[in-house]
Amino acid sequence: MFRRFSVNFALLSMGIDACLIMLLLLVATLLRPYYYFIPFAAHYPEIIPTPFIVYPVFAIEWIAILLLFNVYDGKRNLKPFDEFVSLTLGSLLALVALSGTLYLSYREISRLLFGTFILLAYLSMLIWRSLFRYFVQHYRKNRYVVNRRVLIFGAGPVGRELETRIKENSQLGLEVIGFLDDNQEKIDQYQEVLGPLSYAKTILKDYQIDDAVIALPQRAYKRTNQLVGELHRMAVKVWVIPDYFQITLHKAAIDEFAGIPMLDLRAPALSDYQRMTKRAFDLVVSILLLPIILPIMGIISIMIYFEKPKGTILLRQERAGENGKIFQILKFRTMVPNAEELRHLVEKRDINGNIIHKIIDDPRVTRVGRFLRRTSLDELPQIFNVLKGDMSLVGPRPELPYLVDEYKTWQRQRFAVPQGITGWWQINGRSDKPMHLNTEDDLYYVQNYSIFLDLLILFRTVQAVISSKGAF
Repeated sequence: MFRRFSVNFALLSMGIDACLIMLLLLVATLLRPYYYFIPFAAHYPEIIPTPFIVYPVFAIEWIAILLLFNVYDGKRNLKPFDEFVSLTLGSLLALVALSGTLYLSYREISRLLFGTFILLAYLSMLIWRSLFRYFVQHYRKNRYVVNRRVLIFGAGPVGRELETRIKENSQLGLEVIGFLDDNQEKIDQYQEVLGPLSYAKTILKDYQIDDAVIALPQRAYKRTNQLVGELHRMAVKVWVIPDYFQITLHKAAIDEFAGIPMLDLRAPALSDYQRMTKRAFDLVVSILLLPIILPIMGIISIMIYFEKPKGTILLRQERAGENGKIFQILKFRTMVPNAEELRHLVEKRDINGNIIHKIIDDPRVTRVGRFLRRTSLDELPQIFNVLKGDMSLVGPRPELPYLVDEYKTWQRQRFAVPQGITGWWQINGRSDKPMHLNTEDDLYYVQNYSIFLDLLILFRTVQAVISSKGAF
């Protein structure tokens, strides 16, 4: 009845939270006279009751805010960390909202009482959720529990990927009963392929299937329509996975466009919370680094100015940023002024046709430029790109547009996050690796992003710059 992702469980959670909020407001009220040992606390000779109306108002207001933060949506808080973040952010806003409520109504309520209540209520809501997760996982380990049985139509790559995801997320309470597929070789070879698609009605009834997932390739569009019609006559929930994995740049998401639900094949790799955290991290670190970086940039500017042949100090170059958006990147000039005209002298292709545009003995690089490249000091002006928001401190390197034109579809996944001054490939080879291998490192970063990974990359970037390994 109270499954982890059911409406009943959400209502139960709201009821538990409401009871805890009102109970702990009462506890805080009862504890207030015993704060006499705190120097700045006003003396309470006896218990002063909190007005009765405050109890339901606080409960309703706090729960309403948690609803806005999707705390009661089990599917959005599948991971413990996601639930912790949602509950914490919601509780912080509740703190502000409840403070405002008291300011406009019962100002005489003790601030110590209010602070004790907020702390106890937040911790209690966090603890009961943690205990619930622990007992559910412990129960499932000791007793195999399945809430929903799943039948997958199509034993190809898409169907197999779904099976893997379900197994990786055992907390969902899903069990893949098997596959149906018209490919006779798969039926003969794999035990989990229970038969052709025409067996649907029999399998659904015999195995008491709850969810039917159609994961057929695009060429089976007509057969998909037929299956949907057949399945709608049965007491089973029907899901369809569009076979767009090959052309999705990172992940797909359902969103509204002009009021119509559509499949977004270029959904951002970062959640709103991750994006906010990353941007705040970039701004804080960049501002702290400015007093150190600016004098160094002044010295480098003087060195470039007096070097011959003379040219501009800063190079403004078009690069492809997040989602392939073109912007002007800033760098110290490290090549002769007509370097673009001499590009043909250094560019070549490997045996697989991949373009190689960097070589160790590039004749276009100036004497000062060689030093700047070896120490990566030529990238310092990009701190202004970061402050502007065109780039991040950490991420895949912004690529030259003409090189992006050479990308295969899978390589374009690297644009799913903000592009950065340094990244995973810079600390794992830097210029030693050609473009097509850089992309593999960038995809690792996209798929494993966290703020802690950013910190690790920044730390290891300093080590890579000091060693000068792979820089030219």
